[in-house]
Amino acid sequence: MSAKQIEVQIMGQSYLLGCPEGGEAKLQAAVGKVDIAMCKIRDAGKIKARDRIAVLAALNLAFDQGEAAAAAPVASAATHAGDAPDQDRLAQLLSRLDQTLKQDGQLL
Repeated sequence: MSAKQIEVQIMGQSYLLGCPEGGEAKLQAAVGKVDIAMCKIRDAGKIKARDRIAVLAALNLAFDQGEAAAAAPVASAATHAGDAPDQDRLAQLLSRLDQTLKQDGQLL
């Protein structure tokens, strides 16, 4: 299968991304999620740097993905029982990030 490049917009900036044939819809859906997540953070007004916005958006999306996986059927959860401490750690990290951002509005 050959790859092609498509141009996308994230937070008003153009990016040229590689995409396998037939994967355009999936890539556009992912781009849409990232754009929405980044714009929400930017629009909150506390963070201005694009790289910091991207890191927070990535953390939020990863956390959301982890919550979706945690809500999977019991049989699936049983096969990944070792992942629970990681999920708890991620939740604690995100909570601390949120608290820090509320205090001084900066990630780093």
